[in-house]
Amino acid sequence: MADRLLFTKAGRARYISHLDLMRTFQRAFARAKISIKHTEGFNPHPFVSIALPLSVGYSSQCEILEFGLLEGTSYEEVPARLTAAMPEGITVHDCYPAERKLKELCYVNYIMTFDYPEGRPQESEPAMAALLSRERMAVRKKSNKAKAGFTEVDIIPLIRSWCIECQSDTMMVDMVTSAQNPGLNPELVRAAFCAEYPEYAPDFVTFHRRDVLDGEGKTFR
Repeated sequence: MADRLLFTKAGRARYISHLDLMRTFQRAFARAKISIKHTEGFNPHPFVSIALPLSVGYSSQCEILEFGLLEGTSYEEVPARLTAAMPEGITVHDCYPAERKLKELCYVNYIMTFDYPEGRPQESEPAMAALLSRERMAVRKKSNKAKAGFTEVDIIPLIRSWCIECQSDTMMVDMVTSAQNPGLNPELVRAAFCAEYPEYAPDFVTFHRRDVLDGEGKTFR
């Protein structure tokens, strides 16, 4: 049976790429003197796998990493020892046995915050609501398999629920989206909004992954 870590990725750590993050964990396990399983073959290396790779620049409070903990270290010891070996912004909160299959991870709760430093246009909220209420919204998505380099995807069926909260200078969109097969990157929603309503395009947008959920909408661990 595999083991899992629950960790936060925030601050400057948001800009660590997926591959570099896995290397960071591999080195951190070694520095913390926590023995974990290695791959087999002529060039064995520590095995770690992140459930849902996070886009560069996104923050998260619910990242899940799979690995194999060997004898000599208890689950309770791992979070503090590993966090001490991590760069600023990565905090390990829990270590536990993986009792559920990753295919049960069905949805992701994202928070998109649209920032308008000079004041939010009043029509930005109804515009976003109109976009998310459409029956269909086809957007282009990069694809290495397609000859054209992209494919079209309808994002509306991939959004399970959403709500909007606004302040004078921000618009926050709280969405639950499909996690895999296929998953929905909230960047596609931002791009669709700015393409449809360029007059309401924000100065910048931040993305935060708040939770990962199973098919019933309950927290997945």
